[in-house]
Amino acid sequence: MYRIALLGAGRIAKVHVESIVGHARTELACVVDVDRAAAESMAGAHGAKVVDAGTALADPEVAAVVIASSTPTHADYIEAGAAAGKHVFCEKPIDLDSARVRACLANIEGSGAKLFVAFNRRFDPHFRHLKSELDAGAIGRLEQLSITSRDPGPPPGDYIRASGGLFRDMTIHDFDLARYLLGEEPVELWASASTLVSDEIAALGDIDSAVVGMRTASGKLTVITNSRRAAYGYDQRIEAHGSEGILSAGNVPESTLVHGGVHGFTSQKAMHFFLERYSLAYRAEWDHFVDVLDGKAEPSPTGLDGARALTMADAAYESLATGRRIPLALD
Repeated sequence: MYRIALLGAGRIAKVHVESIVGHARTELACVVDVDRAAAESMAGAHGAKVVDAGTALADPEVAAVVIASSTPTHADYIEAGAAAGKHVFCEKPIDLDSARVRACLANIEGSGAKLFVAFNRRFDPHFRHLKSELDAGAIGRLEQLSITSRDPGPPPGDYIRASGGLFRDMTIHDFDLARYLLGEEPVELWASASTLVSDEIAALGDIDSAVVGMRTASGKLTVITNSRRAAYGYDQRIEAHGSEGILSAGNVPESTLVHGGVHGFTSQKAMHFFLERYSLAYRAEWDHFVDVLDGKAEPSPTGLDGARALTMADAAYESLATGRRIPLALD
């Protein structure tokens, strides 16, 4: 049984705590959060303690830490956790600054600590099925990849202010997913974006609608489409076109019910948001992390994967600012 320290007691921590307590091999040891009431509520529900970060990391019974706190704390907690001999499960991103991410990874190198960065889309069963078919050669040579990700509505202004912007907050998931599916690194990236959804986002200097293109050395092409609005629910789709066919993973509906009538057939809306849509992915990534703790697997995605996705986000902003195609050096 592995005892886990949870750093953070907000929305995403509530997702991870269910994975921790729902697994036969892990239990919640303690919760750390600046919001004492939130920490006490979460800890009390699962028989855990509320402590500060130093106490959590000094506890010899704690095998690993889950970092689900605010983004500016991630790199510091990773370094502190590794120094304390704990394995680390960290929400994306490691940091909003690529130099800080590289420094963090350098600082923990040789510590023996395993770092897993939670790009949960890799663990979605529908996307993993598509990946397995790709790898098995079901559509021959992959030529074109299309990733669509649209939120049901824009987040509040306070979230936008701290997010690092659309490419570092939202598209970063799609950058990692593209790398996972392509089987080779993109070498060139270009981006175009607008603010079409929210006047508040425009006032904050961010974007809410974007299209990103990428090319690999062998010529594979990827298009990522993002929006902060989708009237029909959380839009999460992949299409892979190859020399011998096509693979697609569509939206997961709220229900499989289909209504047929004189005007045709009507199916249900897509699931509302990421908590529902990726519930199975969150559980699967925790299963993987337990395998890491058991020594049965190496963490994937790694800290390097997190750094590369952030580099791609930086390149997207550079392309947006300059109107140029940006070379990528990810290897």
